[in-house]
Amino acid sequence: MGSYSRESLELLRSRIDLVEVLTPHMKLQKSGASYKGLCPFHDEKTPSFVIQKGDSHYHCFGCGAHGDAIQFLMTHVRMSFVEAVESLAERFSVHLEEVEKEDRPKGPSKAVLKDALMQASHFYQFCLLHTLDGHAALDYLYSRGIDLDFILRFEFGYAPRIPQMTQKILMEQKVAPSLLEEVGLVSKGRDFFMDRITIPIRDATGTIVGFSARKFRPDTQGGKYVNSPETPLFKKSKVLFGLSFCRKTIAKEKRVLIVEGQIDALRLIHAGFLWTVAGQGTAFGQDQAEELIQLGVRQVYLALDGDQAGQEATIKVGNFFQKAGIEVLVVPLPEKHDPDLILQEKGPQIWTSLLEKSKDYLTFLFDRLSMSLNIQSPAGKNELIQTIAKRIREWDHPLMVRESLKKLARLSQIPESMLAGDVEVATPQVHVRRSASITFSEIDPDRILDADLLRWLFLMGDSCPELIQIAETNLTEAHFRHPASKGLFQKYVEAVRENKPRDLLSLAIDLDQAEHQLFLAEILQKKVNRERAHQCFIETVQKMLERHWMHQREDIKLKIYSGRCSEAEVLALAKQFDELKRQRPEVVLPTRS
Repeated sequence: MGSYSRESLELLRSRIDLVEVLTPHMKLQKSGASYKGLCPFHDEKTPSFVIQKGDSHYHCFGCGAHGDAIQFLMTHVRMSFVEAVESLAERFSVHLEEVEKEDRPKGPSKAVLKDALMQASHFYQFCLLHTLDGHAALDYLYSRGIDLDFILRFEFGYAPRIPQMTQKILMEQKVAPSLLEEVGLVSKGRDFFMDRITIPIRDATGTIVGFSARKFRPDTQGGKYVNSPETPLFKKSKVLFGLSFCRKTIAKEKRVLIVEGQIDALRLIHAGFLWTVAGQGTAFGQDQAEELIQLGVRQVYLALDGDQAGQEATIKVGNFFQKAGIEVLVVPLPEKHDPDLILQEKGPQIWTSLLEKSKDYLTFLFDRLSMSLNIQSPAGKNELIQTIAKRIREWDHPLMVRESLKKLARLSQIPESMLAGDVEVATPQVHVRRSASITFSEIDPDRILDADLLRWLFLMGDSCPELIQIAETNLTEAHFRHPASKGLFQKYVEAVRENKPRDLLSLAIDLDQAEHQLFLAEILQKKVNRERAHQCFIETVQKMLERHWMHQREDIKLKIYSGRCSEAEVLALAKQFDELKRQRPEVVLPTRS
């Protein structure tokens, strides 16, 4: 994302219907001049969640939750700030005009690219349902146990075998030839997908970003599956197939089921396992794991194929989550069976029983690696234990490391003292999510601390007014180290003092500089723990006060050592330094009235 023009954001704000945004996620009843419902942020039996007619904000009189449409999508649906803005723009038909940075290559907007893919999906589905070749594809799908409800729900289609037919139809719909190349529908003048069943690939918000296409006739050229090439919308290493259908459930239940095939994922989702995702084959990477970690998952089930590639992928993917302190369970798939086949032949109940028999990651790893070593020999057993122990010691959480080493000792039947004594734990790695231009380009502690303070303020300020009071009592612009954070803090404080709207969209609209918009997007990528808002905010303010205090001391020292001060000035600075040293700052809490 670049930064969006003030005009397009203001148009978006004017068009958002908050009730329409919230209705798919909760039941709202009209009551006079307001709408009421059971708050989705805490358990209650009497509605205390209210939206006043014509207002762009909700408020819960039970738990204090307060926000706008963007805040709701970020908190309840777990979208990022950028995803929420773009999702609302699509929903209310607002073209977001990007203010391009000078060093960014010009090109069509994402909205135009997405529209081209949506039109292609409609065309492919028409071909599947209403053409002779499409009916042959339908027969194949029916033979696989995929019925019409399934096809319509997931928008399966058929890319015609007639050369350049897709181009011809889409160009008649005013889609430019260059755009077809840009989104991967055309390559070197030829239709990229031909004579294949198409399955839309969607991003986390549900927008089509590409296609996976399966051949169903032996004489069709190429491999069994062909995926869209990498485009400005589709990055294979970042897409989690099926996430748009399951995001809310995964965030709520804090668990996820990861499978290998796209049909596997869709079959499970259709059967009611609304916590399933797939990578692109075995290519499940760190970025995809981070996406799920950001959703707050605490338990990961892996049901990858039982072949060599699938088992190696299970080891790799499981390690991503174990490293982050997340429990991993491996589903025991029967030989030559995948989730799709199990559901077809045996049904959801058998699948549920397999989930219940899942093996913990460490036991799976021990059993798997034992197959390639002779653990009856001292050398083989030593190699196995050292290989697994080395992997465990690279995990980020000391307790996870210690307990896992103890378990490894039990599995290998050796004394715990040989492994779980003095544990050297790898320094935790700081994972910085990268998303287009919205990223911390480097790990900068000052920038991160500034962002932490502003995140608490922006996301919790309206729900916890005392945070605003604490900030105004203790902090000034001088306590921030970066121009963008100073500007954002100043804008927010001005909005509070002048009683202006300070919802997230209003903040974005009021930012004149592109850098400030980008920094706002960076800040809001990370979630907050609402239950610890007050304590964590005070801790963050304290860190900022101490940082400012340290910089003041360093500034004085630099002046003293500069050689540019007279003796009298040096003595005065030394006295000032000593006084400052004795005045270590502490957070001042506003007195309660």
